[in-house]
Amino acid sequence: MGRIVSVANQKGGVGKTTTALNLSATLAAAEKKTLLVDLDPQGNSTSGLGVDKNALPATVYEVLIGTKSLREVTQKTALVYLDLVPANTKLFGAEVELVDIENRERLLRDALEEIRGSYEYILVDCPPSLTLLTINALAAADSILIPIQCEYYAMEGLGQLLHTIELTRDKLNPRLEIEGILFTMFDGRNNLSHQVAEEVKKHFPNKVYQTVIPRNVKLSESPSHGKPVILYDIGCKGAESYLELASEFLCSYS
Repeated sequence: MGRIVSVANQKGGVGKTTTALNLSATLAAAEKKTLLVDLDPQGNSTSGLGVDKNALPATVYEVLIGTKSLREVTQKTALVYLDLVPANTKLFGAEVELVDIENRERLLRDALEEIRGSYEYILVDCPPSLTLLTINALAAADSILIPIQCEYYAMEGLGQLLHTIELTRDKLNPRLEIEGILFTMFDGRNNLSHQVAEEVKKHFPNKVYQTVIPRNVKLSESPSHGKPVILYDIGCKGAESYLELASEFLCSYS
């Protein structure tokens, strides 16, 4: 039975999509059958895997409104072990269209249950805000992976997200747990980065990944070429970091 991990942070610009995309790719490179679900209307995980998000016959939007199954919209990628459920701007309309649907918070969970046995890991790239889409992702997940940038407001954003997690546990998904907290865009020359990292580790001593994702030009460039960083430049620091993250991630299940 595949493990469902939602990659989420209510704060934008923290490397959420970069992490969902590249962790999925590195898990696939380790020959783990992996599905990446793009649940962000911006569709950046979709385009980051080389899929033209403006030319899709069907996406996760059709799954949520009930006109397609996940199997019908799932696409192959350049990595043999990685499949993609794509998204595009049609997903913006889902927020309004789903308001009157019964159990609207559990639509993704129900859809994923049908294909869960076909994958070892299912990663969900969430929108950078608390929306019905994000609630669907948390209701479906076994755990949440939280990327954070070590900056001044990091702890405030993390506190808001933890409150959302508690509400989700109480109302929708009691099994939801924190998979791990990942420091992204880390600048080791910046004292504030180290201060924030120490503060987070103090509050979550067993939940912070040892792997740290640095700022890296190749990592930033790779989505514009429609490739995860391991296919764009496997020798760069960004690729090495996500390969290390995948190894650390998998070790927790070995």
